[in-house]
Amino acid sequence: MVSSDTIRTAIGVIGNGTALVLFLSPVPTFIRIWKKGSVEQYSPIPYVATLLNCMMWVLYGLPLVHPHSMLVITINGTGMLIQLTYVALFLVYSAGAARRKVSLLLAAEVAFVGAVAALVLALAHTHERRSMVVGILCVLFGTGMYAAPLSVMKMVIQTKSVEYMPLFLSLASLVNGICWTAYALIRFDLYITIPNGLGVLFALAQLLLYAIYYKNTQKIVEARKRKAGQVAMTEVVVDGSRASNNNNNGGSGTY
Repeated sequence: MVSSDTIRTAIGVIGNGTALVLFLSPVPTFIRIWKKGSVEQYSPIPYVATLLNCMMWVLYGLPLVHPHSMLVITINGTGMLIQLTYVALFLVYSAGAARRKVSLLLAAEVAFVGAVAALVLALAHTHERRSMVVGILCVLFGTGMYAAPLSVMKMVIQTKSVEYMPLFLSLASLVNGICWTAYALIRFDLYITIPNGLGVLFALAQLLLYAIYYKNTQKIVEARKRKAGQVAMTEVVVDGSRASNNNNNGGSGTY
């Protein structure tokens, strides 16, 4: 008979896979940013929040804080590197106040995690206390990571368009939340259960918005394309008229 620990490990491995998909799901968004040379209306908040969340979970999974948490360390360490790449791209392709905001948030996060690690390791002398302190912070920031798209969801409701809320990110969040909630429930870990359970609810809310506004988004995109085509046609007609007038003027001058 398969033990509960074996099942938990298997689910944790699946959770690592789904979390990796979650971390990589914004790649199409950043390819678009790279090609356009601009962050457009995309918000950096989900990526900055995810970076903080990954750093905190790496701290939580350290042997000095919460032993036997290698699966937590591996995926969140990988996620930390991926999110740093995204944030770096935001810094490259944003400007002015937006760039300063991202820079300040990044510096504040690094300083905060460093301070927490130093204080916990120095002042809390048992694994239970260290796990409790860092775990509570992980709950707060893990919830923040999953709740970060709420700002984008607000924009979706206001614009009635899901163009700037990537579907893959919502789907990956749902699957990842389900896997890690199951992982935490098998050998109950309150600090993993709460943020991932809430993550499932937030992801479902995002998918509901997709169902509501997807058709309207298609109409908005098509209308924008038609308008762009009309503008291009107008420019061609105007340029053609100018060219014709220039030719006529030139012809009348030769007779």
